[in-house]
Amino acid sequence: MSTISIRNKVWLEIDGQPLLGDGRARLLRAIADTGSINAACEQLKISYRKAWAQLQEMEKLAPFSILKRSKGGKGGGGAELTAETQALLAKFAELRDVVTAKLTDCQQLDFSLTSLEIEH
Repeated sequence: MSTISIRNKVWLEIDGQPLLGDGRARLLRAIADTGSINAACEQLKISYRKAWAQLQEMEKLAPFSILKRSKGGKGGGGAELTAETQALLAKFAELRDVVTAKLTDCQQLDFSLTSLEIEH
C-alpha cells in the first residue's frame, strides 16, 4: 500500500524575493569552508555562473554585505562570510531545526489512505 509522507521546504524572503534557502545556505557554508567561491562551486558541483548569480541576488536583497572578497593575484583571491551572514546562517539553521522538530511531531498523524474518512 502507498504511504503519504509529510515534506517541507523553508526559505527566507525579502519583499517576496527569495533570500536564503537550503541551496544558498549550502553555497555559503561551502564558501566558508573553502575560502573561495570557485572552490565552493567545485565542492558542490555547481557552475560558477549559477553561484555568482545567487550571490548577486542575495547581495541585492540583504541589508548587509554577504561576502568579504579579495581579488585574485599571485596568492589567488578569496571570499569569506561577513559576520552578518554568519549570524543569518546560524538563525536559518535554528529555524530549520524548529521546523524539523515540529514536522517530526506531525508524523504521528495518521495519513494512511484507509484511515481517511471522506464525507460525501
